[in-house]
Amino acid sequence: MKTKIVATIGPATSDFENLKALIKEGVNVCRLNFSHDSHDYKKEIIKNIKKINSELGTNAAILADLQGPKIRTGLIKDGAIELVEGETIIFSTEACEGDKNRIFISYDRFAKDVSIGERVLMDDGKLQVEVSEILSDTEVKMEIIAGGSLSSKKGVNLPDTKITTPSITEKDIEDVIFALEHDVNWVALSFVRTAQDILELKEIIRKNAKHYLPKIIAKIEKPEAIKNIQEIIDVTDAIMIARGDLGVEVPQERVPLIQKNIIRQCQVHSKPVIVATQMMEGMMDNLRPTRAEVSDVAYSVMQGADAVMTSGETSVGKHPLETIATMKAIINEVEQYEDIYFKHFLPSRESENPRFINDSILYSACNLAQHAEAKAIIGNTHSGYSAFRISAQRPKSPIYIFAKNKHLAETMNLVWGVQPFCLDDFHDTDIMLQKLPAYLKGIGLVNAGDPLVFFGSAPLGLMGKTNMLHLSYCL
Repeated sequence: MKTKIVATIGPATSDFENLKALIKEGVNVCRLNFSHDSHDYKKEIIKNIKKINSELGTNAAILADLQGPKIRTGLIKDGAIELVEGETIIFSTEACEGDKNRIFISYDRFAKDVSIGERVLMDDGKLQVEVSEILSDTEVKMEIIAGGSLSSKKGVNLPDTKITTPSITEKDIEDVIFALEHDVNWVALSFVRTAQDILELKEIIRKNAKHYLPKIIAKIEKPEAIKNIQEIIDVTDAIMIARGDLGVEVPQERVPLIQKNIIRQCQVHSKPVIVATQMMEGMMDNLRPTRAEVSDVAYSVMQGADAVMTSGETSVGKHPLETIATMKAIINEVEQYEDIYFKHFLPSRESENPRFINDSILYSACNLAQHAEAKAIIGNTHSGYSAFRISAQRPKSPIYIFAKNKHLAETMNLVWGVQPFCLDDFHDTDIMLQKLPAYLKGIGLVNAGDPLVFFGSAPLGLMGKTNMLHLSYCL
């Protein structure tokens, strides 16, 4: 299986045995949602993941997903109120218990940022109100456009409003520091609007990292992010298409084409891309997905997603293990489709790209593997760069990448087609050409006589200096 699975871990899967079963079933990345639960709870999950990796010899990665400036309503008296179309209600930024006249909204600049006529959506877009009058710096009168039941602490989206609050909150900074202390592999930033948001997170990580620098995922769920997508792709390490909030913030009929275009741009720039939200929502309660959900996963794979992601299906759903097994079956079926392989993304010219030689050799490795029908593409990496570049070409041959530390091997487990290993006891190119095939043969991944393509640097250990391409047969 080349397309990876990211699973959100929660009460249904956080204990050791259930988590172990998920990873054995095929989960490559464990997502921890920092919108919920305490640091102590997450610390126990991280400890379990690392123990399972040690026991099973797996490289399950850990993704810390930051909450970001998520806007919510407050507590509602008696649990819920009914919003009636045509009536009005006041939104207040001062704490209060909500009733049919007034509710609390957690965005303290709400009255200053909104304008008359702008829409406000609640509960994933099910409820809609519109700004009718700005009463003060803390209160806004809203006309109810699409009513229904509103319960406590529902999400709020402002698709027409230019948000002025920072993308990285104080809570996010605390969560990043916690994540760094526990050597997570990836950090996802929610509600990214510009490339500057990513650069600020990188600086926070650089100042606080104790051991390893995790890679960053930009979550695309705001209209501003769509406008700035090229600049965001340029500075981030990976993209998550967070279709839940995105489908509320922009017209939902635009989301499929946005998804297709972002996947294409990420492949061109060798940046992994995750498709997320409601992929197998029906399996929260049912043992089988709907046909629409099967098609959603299948088309994401066909479009070239590096990974597909579960949310509630594996965190609080009734059938987390069956969900992963079903996703795996869909992925395995689609990956028999020849058209998803070898995309021919030629490297840019040398004058524009300081790694032109490096990238050309990695491109040639995929080209050679295709023509020689190689049973594997094998190489080592110090940063993951080569793995990302090889993966973006979508070769049909398995990609076996060796790293010198466990953290990097786990990080690469998000990347399409890459099977990472941690092996640090080879020191020159000749030893690598002998030792790596023997290692892979010993664990049953290649056989005597198999054609193999190698890439690397000579002498071994030159970072960003891939200059060797080798075709040979496994002894």
